[in-house]
Amino acid sequence: MDTIVLRDLRRTFAMGDTAVHALCGVTLTIGRGEFVAIMGASGSGKSTLMNLLGCLDQPSGGDYFLDGVHVSRLDRRQLADIRNQKIGFVFQGFNLLPRTSALENVELPLLYDRSGRIGDPRAAALEVLTQVGLAERIHHEPARLSGGQQQRVAIARALVNRPAILLADEPTGNLDTRTSVEVMAVFQQLNAQGITILLVTHEPEIASYARRVIELRDGRVVRDEPVTKPRRAESDLAAWPENGPAAARGGP
Repeated sequence: MDTIVLRDLRRTFAMGDTAVHALCGVTLTIGRGEFVAIMGASGSGKSTLMNLLGCLDQPSGGDYFLDGVHVSRLDRRQLADIRNQKIGFVFQGFNLLPRTSALENVELPLLYDRSGRIGDPRAAALEVLTQVGLAERIHHEPARLSGGQQQRVAIARALVNRPAILLADEPTGNLDTRTSVEVMAVFQQLNAQGITILLVTHEPEIASYARRVIELRDGRVVRDEPVTKPRRAESDLAAWPENGPAAARGGP
C-alpha cells in the first residue's frame, strides 16, 4: 500500500512581480515501510517538498494523498490534526525544551492530540524512549544528554503519536561523524520495524544508509532510484574502534 501519492504537485511563490516555481510538477509514490533520502542542492525544492509533505504548507496545484487522505483539500484545522496524528518530525536542531526531562519532552505532542487514541501519555513516551535506547535517561534534561542522545529524544517525540511517516530534515547536520552513524542506526532499526522514513540530507554518505534516493533539481525530480546495497550503520559502528573514523565513513 502506498503511504504517499503525489500527482503533478506544484508550489509557486510570489516575489514581488516575479513568480518563483519552487516545485514544478512532482509525481511520485512512496510505499509503506520505505526509507527514502531526499537530496538536492540549495534551491532545488527539497525543503518546499518537505514542508508540503509535513502539511506545513499547501500546494499551488496538484494532489497529495497521505494514507488515502486527500491532504491538498484540507483546511487549517484538518491539516493540524494530520500533522499531530499522522506525521512525526525530526529536525536538525533537536528543538527540545531545555528545563524539561526527556520523558516530558516526548509526552508533549500528546497534549495536543484530541483523538485520545494513544491512551496513557506517560506509558507511550516511556515505550518509545525505550525503543530508541534511552530507558535509563528518561529523567535527564537536554543539558545532561549528548547531542546523539538529544536527537534520540527528538526521534522518540516524533514517534510517540504512532505516525504514518517520519520526516527527518537534516537530522545529522549538528552531529559529528560517529554520532551521525549512531543516529542512522536508530533510523534503520525503526525502518526494519516497518516505519516509513523520509530523510532530507545534502550528504551522500548519509543518503547511502537509505533504501531509495530521490534527487531534486530546479523543482523537478531528476533521479529516483533504489540504493542497491544500503550501508549498515551497525556494521560501520562495529568497525569504528578497530579501524578508526575513516572505516565508518567508508574510506579516508
